Amino acid sequence: MTKKVQPKILPGFMELLPQDQLLFNHMVDTIRGVYEEFGFMPLDTPVIEYADVLLAKAGGETEKQIYRFNKGDNDLALRFDLTVPLARYVALHYNDLTFPFKRYQMGKVYRGERPQHGRYREFYQCDIDVIGNASIPLTYDAEMPAIIYEIFKRLDFGPFVIRYNNRKILNGFFASLELTDMVSDVLRIIDKLDKIGLDNVKEELVNMGISQDKIDKILSFIQIKGTNQEILTKLMELAIDDENYRLGVEELKTVTDMIADFNLDSASYQIDLTIARGLDYYTGTVYETNLVNYPSLGSICSGGRYDNLTGFYTNEELPGIGISIGLTRLFSQLKEAGLIKASKKSLIDVLVVPMDDNDLSYTLRVADMLRQNNLKVDIYYGNKGMKQKMKYANHIGVNYVIIIGSDEIQKEMVSLKNMITFEQENVLLTDLVSKLTS
Repeated sequence: MTKKVQPKILPGFMELLPQDQLLFNHMVDTIRGVYEEFGFMPLDTPVIEYADVLLAKAGGETEKQIYRFNKGDNDLALRFDLTVPLARYVALHYNDLTFPFKRYQMGKVYRGERPQHGRYREFYQCDIDVIGNASIPLTYDAEMPAIIYEIFKRLDFGPFVIRYNNRKILNGFFASLELTDMVSDVLRIIDKLDKIGLDNVKEELVNMGISQDKIDKILSFIQIKGTNQEILTKLMELAIDDENYRLGVEELKTVTDMIADFNLDSASYQIDLTIARGLDYYTGTVYETNLVNYPSLGSICSGGRYDNLTGFYTNEELPGIGISIGLTRLFSQLKEAGLIKASKKSLIDVLVVPMDDNDLSYTLRVADMLRQNNLKVDIYYGNKGMKQKMKYANHIGVNYVIIIGSDEIQKEMVSLKNMITFEQENVLLTDLVSKLTS
């Protein structure tokens, strides 16, 4: 006897049963639909790239997590996000693209980190970016919250808030404290405020050697609260003598005013000076989105503006702004929290059941007619009794079963059974489509 191999998958990889896959696909389709409604074009880049291209900017932990291998003479790597492939794509196809270039990409990325709760080695990212040639209007900064708003309104996970800030404000503020050389490290600590708490943030800032006076100013600054207009007023009243700071406040005010023009619910977007985004390349507006009733889920959508996407590949200045949804992590957390539940068992509208093989020609004719009218149809070909056929229909959760026997064929009709009400009736073939779609 041939030795059997135990069926298993690697830790950190998600594999779903059909019902959950339908639910996952609904989320994918919803996100894609909104992206396309806002004018973003689809893009699909290779999963495998040349390692030197993919790792041009990588370093530290990111480089340690890369799946890297050799095939022949080629040094290759699996993509670890969708932003670096976008940068390579725009640099490579620069002369063929029209700017501003609006693209969306939804696909799997790979990171060889230690699998743990909510973290995967293979996961879906759903990204959009707008790339400008030399410049890009602030209107796009305001459009991003409108897109996020539309997505999560349709997905209907409950109330959510889009928190946003401007990195120029933070950079200018720290420059005024003479902490310019430490900005990146301080921002990374601030970015962890929700996860580690205020006391631990204080401790980490002390460990960096920052004086207590400056720590107090930092903590006071990031805890400025109020309405969006009140926060903007307080920022202007600080009168910090730094050009970057003043420009950041001006941009934040402009973006806030523009967001209002998109007619979002005012409770759904809020200035939050703790939003820093740890990635070094964000230079302007930054975003994080949270579900109000489930803060433990963390940010469910994030992103921001950057000065130069393609600096490692070309001398062209190509600023951009984008957002990303880590869909695999979000799906698993929502399912665990009970916010989503698979209810649909099948995609089909109708199951056609021939009584025996002699009914196949008529059965195929009925199925084709229904499919031509945009109904999803499956046919049960198994040579089983009617009890087994109805049991199968119940298992897949179909609403209608069409039963075809010799009597139905002779009279050019079908026997239509409603699997919800259990009512069964004879319907002429000419009336079948209207009966099923009314």
